[in-house]
Amino acid sequence: MSSVIARLSRCLLPPLLFCWSNFAFAAEPIALGLNLPRTGQYAQEGLMQMRGALLAVEQINQAGGVLGRPLTLLERDSASNPERARRNVDELADEGARMLFGGASSAVAIAAGQRARERGLLYFGTLTYSNDTTGAAGHRYMFRESYNAWMAARVLSAQLQEQFADKRYYYVTADYTWGHSTEQSMRHFTDTASAETHGATLVSFPNASLRELRQALQKAKEAEPDVLVLVLFGEQMVKAMGIARQLGFEDVQVVVPNLTLSMVEQAGPAVMAGVMGAVPWAWNVPQQFGYERGEAFVSDFVGRYETYPSSSAASAYSIVFQWADAVSRTGSLDSEALIRALEGHSYQLLKDTQTWRAFDHQNLQTVYAVRIKPRAEVMADPLRQDYFEILGSLPGEQAAQTLEQWQQVRRAAGQPLSLQ
Repeated sequence: MSSVIARLSRCLLPPLLFCWSNFAFAAEPIALGLNLPRTGQYAQEGLMQMRGALLAVEQINQAGGVLGRPLTLLERDSASNPERARRNVDELADEGARMLFGGASSAVAIAAGQRARERGLLYFGTLTYSNDTTGAAGHRYMFRESYNAWMAARVLSAQLQEQFADKRYYYVTADYTWGHSTEQSMRHFTDTASAETHGATLVSFPNASLRELRQALQKAKEAEPDVLVLVLFGEQMVKAMGIARQLGFEDVQVVVPNLTLSMVEQAGPAVMAGVMGAVPWAWNVPQQFGYERGEAFVSDFVGRYETYPSSSAASAYSIVFQWADAVSRTGSLDSEALIRALEGHSYQLLKDTQTWRAFDHQNLQTVYAVRIKPRAEVMADPLRQDYFEILGSLPGEQAAQTLEQWQQVRRAAGQPLSLQ
């Protein structure tokens, strides 16, 4: 177990009493920069990232900090706008941030990560599911903690193919990098590549109007699919689900490839009941599979915020701990030293073993296919947030693209066959 996690584990005594609460830091704080959506379509995901990051910073400081120095958190609102996210990187770097992280929109994460590389800083992607983040647009300074569209589609399609092989699909997709790569991945693994048989409509991102969403879903309704795939996220998905229920897709399996607790919460369990999707983590995963450190995180989070943590919160929390662990192992804040320490490194934190894959910096981890439980089951939970029934899982090594597949993508994009 790493030194940071080992020290923290001695502090995880319910109700997380401040075993280092009297520790007085004389050293200068180390600043971390969180580039998150506080406003816009993904604001709720940004809130969860902030909560997870704050909890991690507090716990690490209670355990003595990093290199004897406390951590402090800086943040900027990306508003899911790539250019604004790039400016945020400059502001956070100028204020002294030694590492940057965040996301929600893959376009934001890619743009911010590229600017971070220019500033010589590591960037960790939280919610950035586009294959491009660690694929065509990948580089040495970008590490993705979450899974990607390929991994999500692979675990989800294993469930869908059992029930809906040779059935008609229809895709309503957000018109940007995450939407495109997610639809492509879903089509690949569900054998629905034919756009003539399995139709699709693109909707504007991030500002699709209710009218545009309704028109897209009406077109989907007229196609009479067996499976409706909503490649939408955040508030856009919430609005689309409400319209879909109004239009009456009762006999259609609705699929939202990437689900989060915040999205289900906003739409409501009655609207979301029966929807299938994929997650890299859910609050009930540690409980169901016996991951004690993950259970402690859930307990601490609920005690602080009176809500279960979403995968967004878990990702931000894990990133802070993984960066702190790499700093402790190297004794350095130098980005190049930290890259070497992270590449190929395996660890266990909130679930089973995860690995920062060396050749693309994709985090290899178990991924899960889920279905939203009926409203009655959700409401029986003390927090009324027991949304996810876990249908199946897939190890990260099986879910992710191979080196050969990754290099094909890089070659097609005119990119070097190793990260630069």
